[in-house]
Amino acid sequence: MARILIGFAALAAFAAAASVQSAATPRARASVQRGLAIAKQHCAGCHALAVNAASPNPEAPSFEAIANAPGVTAPSLRRFLRDSHNYPAAMNFTIKRAHIRDLADYTLTLRRPGYKPDI
Repeated sequence: MARILIGFAALAAFAAAASVQSAATPRARASVQRGLAIAKQHCAGCHALAVNAASPNPEAPSFEAIANAPGVTAPSLRRFLRDSHNYPAAMNFTIKRAHIRDLADYTLTLRRPGYKPDI
């Protein structure tokens, strides 16, 4: 009986992993890749773009910290990116409207359950 339960648990885990991968459509993966390219080109000078990385500018939050901030959702992040008047003056940066979804999609890939910010 224990073998059956272990086998069932393994099968359920495999099915869950497969459904998550299938949810990432080619279009969504392309958006994330474009977002990463935009971030590397325009944001990496100040912000860390990867998990567990420190931002080059200590005053700039990492993309991981942004993605895991309370209340951040895809719509709220896109709204922030669209409203360039929200940016700190030091950024002096405008994101093309066509790039907003891609940048938000990449940023949200950095969400982690149980994320705890470095203090």
